[in-house]
Amino acid sequence: MNNEELEERLIDFAVLIIEVCDEMEKTKAGNHMAGQLLRSGTSPALNYGEVQSSESKKDFIHKIQIVLKELRETLVNLKICFRAKINKNNKKIQLAINESNELISIFVATSRTAKKNMKQ
Repeated sequence: MNNEELEERLIDFAVLIIEVCDEMEKTKAGNHMAGQLLRSGTSPALNYGEVQSSESKKDFIHKIQIVLKELRETLVNLKICFRAKINKNNKKIQLAINESNELISIFVATSRTAKKNMKQ
């Protein structure tokens, strides 16, 4: 997967998160989780732009780690929403959970490869 394809995938993920947030119940818990999820779930796409503008290998690794951190936070948010049943469409949440897991795997591998290459 090249940089453009990964960026598009992150943008699609952000759009999915926005859709999930729009379908949250309008309760105190639903509003709170929607806000948290909206911030963490759209952040990876935005931060990936920063990754592409890295100034060094060390900066690249640091920025990849930020994307990874946001993806992990999003995954936990999604799991909470799923278990609390505060979304009208649990199928969409499950789709977002699956995509989040796949993106985490991609960025873990990217981080490991970058760290390995930096040592050489």
